[in-house]
Amino acid sequence: MPLSNTAQDLYDQLAEGPTQAGLLKKQAKVIKTNHALGLELWSTGALNCRLLGLLVLDKKRVDQDLIDTLCEGMLEHAEGAGRTRLMEWLMVNQLLKTAGGKRMVASWEHSAVVLQRRSFWYYQARLRWTGKTAHDNTEHLLDALDERMAGEEPVVQMMMNFTAGWIGVFMPEHRARCEALGERTGLYREEVVPRGCTPGYLPDFIRDQVGKRG
Repeated sequence: MPLSNTAQDLYDQLAEGPTQAGLLKKQAKVIKTNHALGLELWSTGALNCRLLGLLVLDKKRVDQDLIDTLCEGMLEHAEGAGRTRLMEWLMVNQLLKTAGGKRMVASWEHSAVVLQRRSFWYYQARLRWTGKTAHDNTEHLLDALDERMAGEEPVVQMMMNFTAGWIGVFMPEHRARCEALGERTGLYREEVVPRGCTPGYLPDFIRDQVGKRG
């Protein structure tokens, strides 16, 4: 199906260039909400067009069926070239803006879709990285981490590890358990960490972040 004139113009401007997040967000502010245009831009398959398309979707019309379709499309992109970035843009710019969207993300712990499971754990990490600890599911998350993190897909492991790290940083009563999880799984133990960056290996991550907070 041919693109509308507006979608074609945007495709011609954006499809081949480098991804500039600031430029795409400025363009989205000009467009505002335009669900049909967002879906047209998604249909092009071009990363920049898809990122912009996600920004202009109508939040009230982003349901589980549409998310499943979008996640399937994300698999067309290489892992290091947009797949997780698209999912993060969908989560942060659409789903976490509404109560219904947050409930959907919170329901994805056992989703069959890898990107959705990753988003569940990324959301749990985001809830904790500012130091907020009044969550009633922390014990459940720790049990799930102990049970499943070692065998998860790498992109999900990354966010599970991230969640465990922030629990260990801000909840001293769980710190030893989170450090032991890292020691047992060995995730990121051999990772070479550039100067000034935070290590991913849980005992080192927790030590580093606790130290920064005095």
